Amino acid sequence: MDAILAARAPGFAARALAALLLAAAGLALAEAPLPVRQVKVAGHALRVEVAATIEQRMKGLMFREKLGANDGMLFVFDEPGYHAMWMKNTPLPLSVAFVDGAGAILNILDMEPHTLDQHAAAGPAVYAIETNKGWFAKRRIKAGDKVAGLPKPK
Repeated sequence: MDAILAARAPGFAARALAALLLAAAGLALAEAPLPVRQVKVAGHALRVEVAATIEQRMKGLMFREKLGANDGMLFVFDEPGYHAMWMKNTPLPLSVAFVDGAGAILNILDMEPHTLDQHAAAGPAVYAIETNKGWFAKRRIKAGDKVAGLPKPK
């Protein structure tokens, strides 16, 4: 009975439509493509999508079925820290490089699909770069190597 009364209340249809449009706009914004940037990891070009908000970082590469040979995701953290990554809902095997504010790689770890194993930075990281598993090893990229083209930390 209350639902029927609420449905007939003045302005109900307008409020309901506004709420629906707001929800749709939020969904569209959440699904908007991430900005893309070109970085150089020890001189090797890598095209990365930039995940800079909490929501973008939380989703990361979840549910992605494929990733280009020289593509990845750059996570930009709000502050330096011993950040960690995991592979929940991520079907691709990935490697992650944690990077400090000066662009130096702290450590590189391989990650297996669909796991909750924590893969943590070896020091205070401002960035993390995820790409196809083995991408760093194939290019002999190691801790201490530099990443160029990173956005300025906040």
